[in-house]
Amino acid sequence: MQKSNIKGSTDKRKVNPEWFTNKTWMKVLSEKIKSKDQDIYHVHFENGSKTKLHFHNGNQVLIGIKGKGRLEIFKRYGSNKKEFKIKSIEKINLNEGDIVHIPAKTLHTHGSIDKKKEFSHIAINILPKKNSTYKTTWYESDFKNKVSKII
Repeated sequence: MQKSNIKGSTDKRKVNPEWFTNKTWMKVLSEKIKSKDQDIYHVHFENGSKTKLHFHNGNQVLIGIKGKGRLEIFKRYGSNKKEFKIKSIEKINLNEGDIVHIPAKTLHTHGSIDKKKEFSHIAINILPKKNSTYKTTWYESDFKNKVSKII
């Protein structure tokens, strides 16, 4: 058994800035408690930052911790893996305490909805099968109509 606390910890992990639209940082919680079946992160989005368009090979659960955020789900059109059309099909506002399940291979983005405020959530990335690697595929897009490349 391992115990840890997300508050007050100073071990922020830098994130790949190509995967976000503005300043974002996170803490890796799964390492602190030695979790083996899922990767757990506390992700902090500043001033309207959000993720770029992406999907995961395993399920994901988001739990709103602070501020107001949004999860947006997209549908893809076309067979090209690098360039294709997209359409937003659902927008889910996330408030403190809200929890949402994102099925594997769901194309989506999430983050802060207010350009002057922060939003944070816990992300639980559930491994697709025991002893496997959780993978995320990231895309450059206009968040409206098209995806231009894999990042």
